[in-house]
Amino acid sequence: MEVLASPELWVAFFSLLLLEIVLGIDNVVFISILSGKLPAEQQKRARTIGLMLALITRILLLLSLSWLIRLTAPLFTVLGQSISGRDLILIIGGLFLLGKSTYEIHERLEGGDEESGGAGQASFAAVISQIVVLDVVFSLDSVITAVGMVDELLIMIAAVMIAIGIMLVSAGAISAFVNRHPTVKMLALAFLLLIGANLVAEGFDKGVPKGYVYGPIAFAILVEVLNLRYQTMTARRRRTAGSRPVGEPIHLRPTYVKGHEPRVERPAGPSD
Repeated sequence: MEVLASPELWVAFFSLLLLEIVLGIDNVVFISILSGKLPAEQQKRARTIGLMLALITRILLLLSLSWLIRLTAPLFTVLGQSISGRDLILIIGGLFLLGKSTYEIHERLEGGDEESGGAGQASFAAVISQIVVLDVVFSLDSVITAVGMVDELLIMIAAVMIAIGIMLVSAGAISAFVNRHPTVKMLALAFLLLIGANLVAEGFDKGVPKGYVYGPIAFAILVEVLNLRYQTMTARRRRTAGSRPVGEPIHLRPTYVKGHEPRVERPAGPSD
C-alpha cells in the first residue's frame, strides 16, 4: 500500500513503462521482419512466441539482479579496455544485429523478387532461435536501464509485463505495416544497423546516449509517415479525376448571362 500511495514511484513507473515501450519497438520490428520469412499461417505464432520469450527473459533477469550486477565486473582487458560479461553480450549481440541487418538489406536489394522467394524459405526453428538471441540482447539492455531508474522489483516487473502486453497487441499491426511498405522495411533495417553499431560501441564504453539515437529515428519515421500520407493523397486525387487523362486541360463551360444566350449553330436541313 505504501508503494501505491507514493507519487514518486508512480512517476518512475510510467517513465519506465514509456522507456520499455520505446526500447521494445525495435525488438518488435525485427521480430516482424524475421517472422515475415515464414508462411503466413506461422507468422503470428512466431511473433507471439518471440515476445513471450522476451517477457520471460526480462523477468528472469530482473529476478537474478545479483547475477546481473556481477555481469558488470571486469573479466579481462583488451588494449587497455576492461571487458565485462555485459560488454561481451552487447558486443556479440550488436555484431549479430549488424550482420543480420546487412544480410536482410542485401537480400532485398540483390536477392531477386521478394514476393516469389521471400516468405516460407526459413524454418520455424531457425527463426525462433534468431529471435531468442535478439531477445537476450535487448532484454539485457532493457533490464539494466530499468535497474538504473527504479529500485522496486515489483514496479520493474509490472512495467515490463505491461510493455510486452502492448507489444503483443500491436505486433500484428506493426508487422502488417512494415511488410506492406518496402521503404518502411528498409528504414527499419537501417535503424537496426544503427542500434547494432551503438550496442557494439556500448560494449567498449563508447556508446552514444539513447536520446541521440532514438531522436533521429523518430524524426525519420515522421518524415516517412508524411511521405506515405502524400503518396496516399496523390493517388486519391488521381482516382477522383476519373477518366480524364493526366495533363489534359479542363474545359470550362461558357458563362450564362440573362438576355445574352449563347448562339447555338444548328445543322443545315433540307428546307435550307
